[in-house]
Amino acid sequence: MRNRSHRFRAVAAVAAAVVLGLAGCDASGGGRGTAPSSRPSPKPVWNRSPDSIAAVGDSITRGFDACTVLSDCPQVSWATGTDTAVDSLAVRLLGATGAAERSWNYAVTGARMADLAGQVAQAVQRRPELVTVMVGANDACRSSTSAMTPVGDFREQFEDAMAVLRRSLPKAQVYVSSVPNLMRLWSEGRTSALGKQVWKLGICPSMLGNADALDAASTQRRATVQSRVEEYNRALKEVCAKDRRCRFDGNAVFDYRFGPAQLSPWDWFHPSRNGQARLAEIAYRAVTAEDPVT
Repeated sequence: MRNRSHRFRAVAAVAAAVVLGLAGCDASGGGRGTAPSSRPSPKPVWNRSPDSIAAVGDSITRGFDACTVLSDCPQVSWATGTDTAVDSLAVRLLGATGAAERSWNYAVTGARMADLAGQVAQAVQRRPELVTVMVGANDACRSSTSAMTPVGDFREQFEDAMAVLRRSLPKAQVYVSSVPNLMRLWSEGRTSALGKQVWKLGICPSMLGNADALDAASTQRRATVQSRVEEYNRALKEVCAKDRRCRFDGNAVFDYRFGPAQLSPWDWFHPSRNGQARLAEIAYRAVTAEDPVT
């Protein structure tokens, strides 16, 4: 009995040692001299090389008045154009062949923020990996300051458009351009006698009407439009910031110091080919940046 008891205690001791050894391995993540198992690093949320692009927005994205008077010219669009002088965002990201096959332009000349959800509904049918948004100038360019889109409506309409996108494409990326600086447009364009004559036909009267007038009422009118554009840009930034797959340009388009060379020679309002190329550069920097612009 003593021998059997002795053997039992010995076996129990060995078993306990094995259990403790195994427990030690589990607690440390591996045996002595063994490196802890490595886990794959999480995939970045923002893909700097999207494989397809859909553009939504207004006449700027349609290349209006960049090639001929009173005509869309989508081949020079900053977002999806194929013109080599512009080197659009799509060409920079996808190459010339890829841009022709996997980029689509759903922008509409004259569109306002209220029209964006409908454009997005069309764009999602292509299932793009990146959607570009440039809209808002027409919300400020109205017959009078009282006719401008209220900021609350502008924000809600943008939220609605983002909701349409997310219902169909929860992982699509969105690049949002700021609304251009309309006050700078007035200050640059008014140096052209031809430009001022064209503006009299009704181009952005809230800002560009009576271009040479410097009285208090005219100055206040322009300041009101400029303030509304700045509020639109804050709304774009804040709504975009709530979506981890959305990048606002950090007011890069608004802050860009364009001159006559970047304006259409036909209306001194829309971007020329050169202006479209500058917009493409700004968008490419934002989309391919390692971190979003703040």
